[in-house]
Order: sequence, then C-alpha cells, then structure tokens
Amino acid sequence: MTPWLHIVGIGEDGLSGLTPAARAVVDAAEVIVGGDRHHSLTPDNTAERIAWPSPFNALIDQLVALRSRRVVILVTGDPLWFSVGARIGRAIPPAEIVYYPQVSAFQLAAARMGWSMADLETLTVHGRPVAQMIAFIQPDARLLILTTGAETPGQIAEFLLARGYGASRMTVLAAMGGPDEQRFDGTAEGWNHIVPAFNTLAVECIAAPGAALMPRVPGLADDLFRSDGTMTKRELRAVTLAKLMPMRGALLWDIGCGSGSVAIEWMRATRYARAIGIEPRADRRAMAADNAQALGAPGLQLIEGEAPDALADLPAPDAVFIGGGLSPAAFAAAWGALRPLGRLVINAVTLDSERQLLDLYKAQGGELVRISVDRASPLGGLTGMKPQMPVTQWSLIKR
Repeated sequence: MTPWLHIVGIGEDGLSGLTPAARAVVDAAEVIVGGDRHHSLTPDNTAERIAWPSPFNALIDQLVALRSRRVVILVTGDPLWFSVGARIGRAIPPAEIVYYPQVSAFQLAAARMGWSMADLETLTVHGRPVAQMIAFIQPDARLLILTTGAETPGQIAEFLLARGYGASRMTVLAAMGGPDEQRFDGTAEGWNHIVPAFNTLAVECIAAPGAALMPRVPGLADDLFRSDGTMTKRELRAVTLAKLMPMRGALLWDIGCGSGSVAIEWMRATRYARAIGIEPRADRRAMAADNAQALGAPGLQLIEGEAPDALADLPAPDAVFIGGGLSPAAFAAAWGALRPLGRLVINAVTLDSERQLLDLYKAQGGELVRISVDRASPLGGLTGMKPQMPVTQWSLIKR
C-alpha cells in the first residue's frame, strides 16, 4: 500500500529547518495534525487543521478515518524518540507511514552543554510521574530530561537536594534552535528560576559526602525502605532479583509484596520494567506505595488480595515472586499464568513452606537452595557474627 501518513519532526525554526522532502509533504498535505505550537510554525499551509484530540488515544481512530487523504502529523524533534511516532506505528501498519526525523531536543541540549550523547541518560517525565527520574540520581551521572512543565525543574531540584545532591548543576534550555532560545543555569540547592513551560532540563549530578547511594543494581540498603520488619533483606533480595532476571518492559507479579522491596528493585533495574504487588494488608500497601515514590518506581501497581483469587484478571507476567502466601493453589495459578521463559522464585522461612518447596522441587525440577547470612554485631566488648534466619529458595524457568 502506498504510504498516506507522514509524521514530520519540526523544530523551533519551523518550515525553514525541514529537509526538501519533508517540506514537500507538508506543502502537499490535505490534513495537518498537531498541537497549537506546531500549527503556528506552519502558518502558510492551507490544509485542514486538526488539533491533538482528548483523550489522546482517540487519535488512532481519527487517523484511520482519514486513510484516503494525504495526512501529515507534526511532532517536535524525532518522531520515534519519546514521541507519538512509536504509538502510531503500533496501531497502523508501518508500510503506510513515512517518518521524517528532525534533530531532537536531546541532541540540541547535548550540543548546548558540550556533552557526549553516549555518556549520559535520556529521560522523559512529560506526562509521566516526575519521581521516576529518582532511580537515575547517581554520582557523576549526566541526565537530559524532557520535562512536563515549568514546575518540573523545581521538583527535580527538591529530589536532588533531599538525597544529598544539592550541589548538582542544572540547566534549563527552552525554544532551542529558534530566535527566542533561552538558557537558565543554577544548582539544585539554589534553584529559583521561573522558566517556560516547554523546556528540556540538563542535570549533572554532584554527590555530597553523605549522599544516598542508590545504584540500579539490586541490593539497596535496607534502611532506604519503610518496613515493619518483614521485608526481604538486602542480601537475599539481590539473589532473588538475580533469579527473577529483570528485563526491559517485563512484568513482575510480587505476591505478598509487603513493603514492595523486590518489586521496586525489579522496576529500578532496567528501563520500563513493570510490577504488580499483591498484598492483603492496607498498612503494607501504604508502605510499598511510599517506598515506590521515594525510590523512583512510582508506576508500581498495588492490588489488595491474596493468591490465587487476586491473580485471576491480571495480565500475564514474565516473572513471579512469591514472598508470602504460598499454597498449592497459589503456585498453580502463578505457574499457569507465567509466560514462556518466565521465571518463578519462591522464598520460604518456615518448615511448613520448606516442605511445600521440596515437594515442588521433586515434581517440577528447578533449583532449590538454602541461603544463610551472618551480620556483625556487638558481643560484649567485642564483635561477633549474628546469623539471620536462613531462607530456602526455589526457582524455576518455564520452558
């Protein structure tokens, strides 16, 4: 089929910044879709103008209805880099679409800062929870962030300051590439600029000696989590996540999630990882929600209930962790829902649960291990090793 939908990236320089091919399709368009800003950058075209619909998901049906016409969608920068191009491409066959990329805000910002794109993290909080950037606050990290409004840099400054990164350098860049380009420089601890709503933020993270260290490698310090004491502890959590194998975009069911430590570390470990925590107690769900917000996993979904009943209508997982509420029915429901190559990990501390794991191991195979951790503690005037309660762990991959 001949392409009828053209998705054109445009910058602050408007039509003059387009390649000849992109300019030609804009000039020939019968319908142009975009935001107010995009329409203002192409004032001379006589095509029918359509604004972004609300809700945004209505756009796909609107586009399909225009299939017989020459349609151009105007977007900012690269249509396939944190833009609507990917969303449209999932709903309309790629053979019907032509993309015309423009220099992205990330590339322009990197050029303004003199930063190598290979040595930084590119993030967007545009229309998404700002707290998700917390997972990327690390010593010497360089971040480029598409913001969600004029207030976003101030919110991010507060996140940095609260975690001991108040000296971090921040630069807001607005209207890059246009005649009204602006730049605002400062630090997180002294940030007081009033900036345009449409902006890109550059952050160079600078850690104070007492700054929180929160790497994305699993095994965060226990005291970073609010807990009533039943949390999966640091060493065991690291082993558990290694068996669960977080992967980009993958979904975890955390059954009996408690304070949410395993689900949160799963989401922090790789981009776009998702998690659903199933927990019957309201106080523990509240702790999990607070921990998720504080540690950069605000997308953690929390559900009241117990397995197997609470699992019935959930999307199929790529991994399942059972840290509490183990029963034959819970295992059967989780194993049945798990996708091919899915990973299942169950931790047990009681003899009753251990017996269930032994039966499962004999019937299903997998790997059964006992993990014991000793921690140093005062012993009189000396120091001794105090053993923690040993944990039996069974893990299995669905083939």
